Amino acid sequence: MNLFSRFHRPIATVAMNLKPRAGSWGGANQWTSQLSRWLTYQGWRVRYDLKHPPDAIVMTHTGLSLGTTFGVEEIVALKKKYPFIPCIHRINDNDLRKDSSQMDAFLAKSNRAADHTVFVSEWLQNHHGARWFDTSKPHSVISPGADPRFFHPIGNHAPLPSEPLRIVTHHWSNHWNKGFDIYEQIDTWMAQENAQQYELWIIGRWPKEIQWKVARTFAPQSGKKLATLLRQCHAYISASRYEPGAMHVAEGLQCGLPLLYHADTGGTIEQGLRYGMKLQEDIATTLKHFRDKLPELRSKLLNDPPSGCKMAMEYHRLIEKMILS
Repeated sequence: MNLFSRFHRPIATVAMNLKPRAGSWGGANQWTSQLSRWLTYQGWRVRYDLKHPPDAIVMTHTGLSLGTTFGVEEIVALKKKYPFIPCIHRINDNDLRKDSSQMDAFLAKSNRAADHTVFVSEWLQNHHGARWFDTSKPHSVISPGADPRFFHPIGNHAPLPSEPLRIVTHHWSNHWNKGFDIYEQIDTWMAQENAQQYELWIIGRWPKEIQWKVARTFAPQSGKKLATLLRQCHAYISASRYEPGAMHVAEGLQCGLPLLYHADTGGTIEQGLRYGMKLQEDIATTLKHFRDKLPELRSKLLNDPPSGCKMAMEYHRLIEKMILS
């Protein structure tokens, strides 16, 4: 028990159904870690169970509820006894992204416990709104932000005239939809053209069928080690398809890296339109144009980057409003 908990009553108690885990566990884990830490610092208590009635509930998922500490049935049962306890449902996934057929239905079933729904991008809101979500219900969009203790631009620099343009991506998943077809094409083009004015860095996992030719590869990383690698580069690339609102992109952006993005990358386009450029079919033309635009894009990014603090603060304000309403 710390001094704060001994001498100060918490402002309110929030029950979250995803308990933070150390290491690389994807964007949902980063979200719950940051929000838990933010609320605790602001004087709130965060629990990961429903043993005692909280003042508010924040529900999310990983996969089809894997790793969560409680689910929709427990929330519905609690709200029968305490209907005034508000439940916020965070939605950050879809079936398109994983070539699955159960995720959208699972989200629709879970959403019946929600008093307010948060989507991680407008694209995802529209995606589910066209399928099952009733857009007359209370909802909002809160964009992903990465942990600012690690993901910041201090130490990053624009490429010097003598340096190759280092482009990086990182993925926890090795699913082909993460954009590995495009990364493989770029790697092949760099090898064939002996394009020494560019480098491609791949951090994390990738399909076992890929044999990289010139790309530099790194094992999966998280936190400080990942951010240190990202800041050694000059640009971030995401060719991931149908992304709801990717944390990996926020991590790259917050390290000062403008974005190259795929036209079919879902919610990432909303970040790309602000801080990046769309990939074209011709790799050589794309990379040359991107390098020319890099100073302008980097300036825009550094003036108004995404922020984990901003993300957590928006959830904080929403939870507070839901408790008071």
